[in-house]
Amino acid sequence: MEKIKCLIIGSGPAGYTAAVYAARAGLNPVMITGLKMGGQLMDTTEVENYPGYPDGIMGPEMMEDFRKQAERFGTDIRFGMVTKVDLKEGEHKIFVDHAEEASIEAETVIICTGASAKWLGLESEIRLRDAGGGVSACAVCDGFFYKGQDVAVVGAGDTAAEEALYLSKLCSKVHMLVRRDEMRASKIMQERVHKAENIIVHWNTETQEVLGDDGVTGARIINNKTQEVSEIPLTGFFVAIGHKPNTDLFKGMLDMDNNGYLITKPDTTSTNIAGVYAGGDVQDHVYRQAVTAAGTGCMAALEAERYLAAREFELENA
Repeated sequence: MEKIKCLIIGSGPAGYTAAVYAARAGLNPVMITGLKMGGQLMDTTEVENYPGYPDGIMGPEMMEDFRKQAERFGTDIRFGMVTKVDLKEGEHKIFVDHAEEASIEAETVIICTGASAKWLGLESEIRLRDAGGGVSACAVCDGFFYKGQDVAVVGAGDTAAEEALYLSKLCSKVHMLVRRDEMRASKIMQERVHKAENIIVHWNTETQEVLGDDGVTGARIINNKTQEVSEIPLTGFFVAIGHKPNTDLFKGMLDMDNNGYLITKPDTTSTNIAGVYAGGDVQDHVYRQAVTAAGTGCMAALEAERYLAAREFELENA
């Protein structure tokens, strides 16, 4: 079994930032990328709200910059999937690609496995999303591109309400597509939605298809009570039906909230097991931004470095 000081699981902004800090601290980190190197930003077109890129940058290109910086300082980046973990106090075993011979024993583990946006599952939605054609799961990330245009938001919870309100300040019209005859959002968020003059709520409404070949031109919707089908012209289609944190691997070992997000101690990235840290969207269900993910990746690496230094001091003075 390979023994290392620091293992990073995941290769989004949090993982790469943790790698930069851990490598510069001499921890010789190993990163297991996951099947999607770069995380959710690999599905993002232009990023304009990350500091240091005054002209904006494509999501995949930004992740390539992150990777190069991590490698520059000596991070051992390995493409693979962590398929099993055994996290115990003082002993962390990680298994890659179901192979016992690819097992690693790490003194510290930084979990940056992120979260995956939930989608409707429509062929047209996925096609236009993957082509950067106007389908998004993040209004804060992409709303600016639809200034003065008509867009739709699918969802009925607080996240959907927040997305709709954010877009209402930029867009001419925001069509909010709600599957039932009521919203799940908190009362105060519902009141704000109803007060916004340019938010139009479509009750009992489901999306049949996102229209457009190369970019969104509209949506075909159906009222699930009357079965009436109609089309609304749009240039942007935002899906806000929730995210699923990628934490199934850690169930029964690490503390999680009711939605599966890892719980970290206040003002830290420390989990309930010493030497195990979590950064990025895997523990953040509030902000979910590249810059905040990078910040927690930095925190996790610094905490791992201090943990290892304290252990070494204890051993030397035992």
